[in-house]
Amino acid sequence: MRESDATEQRIADIASRQGGVVGIAQLLDAGLTHNGVLRRVEAGRLHAVHRGAYAVGHHSLAVTGRRWAAVLACGPGAALSHHSAGAAWGVLRSGGARLDVLVRLGGRAPPGGVRLHRSRVLAAGDVTALDGLPITTPARTLLDLAAALTTARLSTAVSRAEQRRLLDFADLHALVDRHPHRAGSPALRAVLQSYAAHDTRSALEDLIAELCQRHAIERPQDNVILHGHVRDFAWPPRKLVVEGDSYSWHRSPTALDSDRERDVTLALAGWRTLRFTYAQVTRRPGYVADAIRAALAG
Repeated sequence: MRESDATEQRIADIASRQGGVVGIAQLLDAGLTHNGVLRRVEAGRLHAVHRGAYAVGHHSLAVTGRRWAAVLACGPGAALSHHSAGAAWGVLRSGGARLDVLVRLGGRAPPGGVRLHRSRVLAAGDVTALDGLPITTPARTLLDLAAALTTARLSTAVSRAEQRRLLDFADLHALVDRHPHRAGSPALRAVLQSYAAHDTRSALEDLIAELCQRHAIERPQDNVILHGHVRDFAWPPRKLVVEGDSYSWHRSPTALDSDRERDVTLALAGWRTLRFTYAQVTRRPGYVADAIRAALAG
């Protein structure tokens, strides 16, 4: 393979990993000179997206390519952040028309279509990679978003992050504690407290027990050991188990995995498991009671 062919292959390989986009530093590392870059732009083989960021062989970019172009154009150490990072992680439905990029204080002016955020505090642990793209971690993304989102949208974003197994609540608490004066810290702390305030395991168990009594449901056995593990409530003659799913108790992927494995063990032994959250028990008690009755009658 000739040297020029090898250079073209290196450029193509980089672009294939970055949504069809390469940065000027990557082009130079691949073997091009600045004049070589200009010649390829004039020939239509490279298309400038931003200063220092080029689409390879085409004008049209999908969202991944646009994200790469924005980060590459903002220089070394830049990372996708805020609404754009929230959309990339799947905790927001949309990141908006402009792309958010986080850099340290100083640096260049933002390119068109990019909203630049400069941070005094950007620790190495605040940035990770998503399919190679530099991006703020899910926890740092939520902290940045907390200053801009309504309480309802922030709570939804936190819930989606947990559902996608992107973070451990303990890590998020620790990040807020490390940055108590950040603009979003009070809002994020309030959302985290709302998960735990009335959502301890023992409180949820008490509520389910009261619900059964109030709706004249056959009294269950509580804290029953079945197949080596403690279950919240059980009706052994009907082979039915009811569990209270507490956010604070199930705040990590490990706990969630363990619970689901226990459910499978019970299912294989002929047991049914119903799970209810704090919100369901407190806001929809009729639904919970009807579901338990139907399971007991089935």
